[in-house]
Amino acid sequence: MSFNIIGISAFYHDSACCILKDGILEAAVQEERFTRRKNESALPKQAFLYCLEEAKISINHIDCIAYYEDPVKKFARQLWSGMDIITSETIHDFNPNQVEQQLREELGYKGLIKFYEHHMSHAASSFFYSGFKEAAILTIDGVGEWATTTYGLGTGNRIELFEEVSFPDSLGLLYSTITNYLGFKVNSGEYKVMGLAPYGKPIYADKVRTLITSENTGHYRLNLKYFDFMQGERMYSDELIELFGLPPRIHESEITQEHKDIAKSLQIVLEEVLLEKAQYLHQKTGARNLCMAGGVALNCVANGNILRKGPFERMFVQPAANDAGCSLGAAALAYIDLSNNDMKRPLTHVYLGPQFGANSIERLLQSTSLKYTDYRGNTNELMHITAKKLAAGKVIGWYNGRMEFGPRSLGARSILADPRDPAMRDRINAMVKKREAFRPFAPAVLESRMQEHFDLNHPSRFMLETCQVISSLYLPAITHVDGSARVQTVSRETNARFADLLTAFDNITGCPILLNTSFNVRNEPIVNSPEDALACFINTDIDCLILEDFFIDIANNDLSMLEMIQQNFINAQEENAISVSVYTFI
Repeated sequence: MSFNIIGISAFYHDSACCILKDGILEAAVQEERFTRRKNESALPKQAFLYCLEEAKISINHIDCIAYYEDPVKKFARQLWSGMDIITSETIHDFNPNQVEQQLREELGYKGLIKFYEHHMSHAASSFFYSGFKEAAILTIDGVGEWATTTYGLGTGNRIELFEEVSFPDSLGLLYSTITNYLGFKVNSGEYKVMGLAPYGKPIYADKVRTLITSENTGHYRLNLKYFDFMQGERMYSDELIELFGLPPRIHESEITQEHKDIAKSLQIVLEEVLLEKAQYLHQKTGARNLCMAGGVALNCVANGNILRKGPFERMFVQPAANDAGCSLGAAALAYIDLSNNDMKRPLTHVYLGPQFGANSIERLLQSTSLKYTDYRGNTNELMHITAKKLAAGKVIGWYNGRMEFGPRSLGARSILADPRDPAMRDRINAMVKKREAFRPFAPAVLESRMQEHFDLNHPSRFMLETCQVISSLYLPAITHVDGSARVQTVSRETNARFADLLTAFDNITGCPILLNTSFNVRNEPIVNSPEDALACFINTDIDCLILEDFFIDIANNDLSMLEMIQQNFINAQEENAISVSVYTFI
């Protein structure tokens, strides 16, 4: 008997939907890609409709909707930690039955709904898609229902979570609190702190260590006098300000050396604790493999440190390790519960989102009067022309195939450039991405050539660990200040066209590497539709746009025409913009 399972994460942040057909992941996408609101929390209705369409089924063919957390247990924590915000006027907003009501009313679904605990969904999202027959499992985030960190063992189609750390003690909240103190937005700025850290020195490490006490088991405790995330409008207390002896950084203000040093100190302490807990987990399980998930597992610097220095031989990190990936875990749990079968296929790629055909793209371009070249039937020439433009210092918007699932652009919705150009990083940060100048960029490298250029002995297809650059080539645009890079390895097996472009660039330059960053501007989600890509192209300093087989060069187009198109597309996106306040994890 076959089963069609929908997995959903929603109502917190990074809402997403996926579909499993008989144990095979057919589609997965975050709702933000449709609404154009970053970290969208609403019920993923458009993502749900896309998943049904991609799987070629109707709502009547769904056997189960699997939801990524237990609303009753979450409500208990909300009552415990947020009594001041739950009043007679707001109590309906915290109704644990509201989740099922909205799933039924807004999606029109009448069938079976199964609820799984948040960290079990995280654990399943990694282990059941890893391809490992057995693995230790470590999940770390801000908070689920009560758990903030769990330790487990996966064997076959079963997971046992045997130990957990409970709210308010949380590594995720520790990192987010310092993120807030450093003037970045919680739940979206943590990766900025990670990128800022290599510019600093760990001179505040002892002060950061006073914020957390690690125990011999998997447990640790936060010193709560330094935190205010349960009731306050900020995540840190006055005592934290006094501890660091430095006023909190105002959002968008100058970043000083002290801020860099605090970021470095935080990163060092996080890595210390994670390595210690990974060693403890290995002692408890004896497993050779490690699976990780949860928002903290997106810290690729820490991941690389665990793999290099820790006791595990192999590691799998869920590419969408944040709450979006919980939809995959919940779906897998429901499939195994209903079928008692193993998952059918490991996660070898994340090209699981929408794809738009040549005819629809051609109609879009014809409606704009843009000048473009159609390379349908002549892919080799398109790769050669694109590689020549890259070698000439042009910045390329690259839109190809099905969109990636998760926060990383992996050669489907990417901005590409020559990694050898010393001015390229500053140009893209300032004129294309419109973001902070310190932010690093990642390299994409042909998998067959990775060991020539990076201290890496295994594929890294999801860009979830860092390593040292060892190339004889000068690669300033993708080499961070500490000599590291967050590498994506590319093979024809998973993304043939992107591999072909890297090969074409290598043939021209002798460099099988490209700078690869997400196709979006600051504070916007990665582009989804061709319209999104065109709007981003027009509103940035991107030189050329490849929409599947169509090539658009800004040099061949009338800027006044581009400005007119910009008004049609960009203004529509701005209407969807939302502000982001401090997130309290309540």
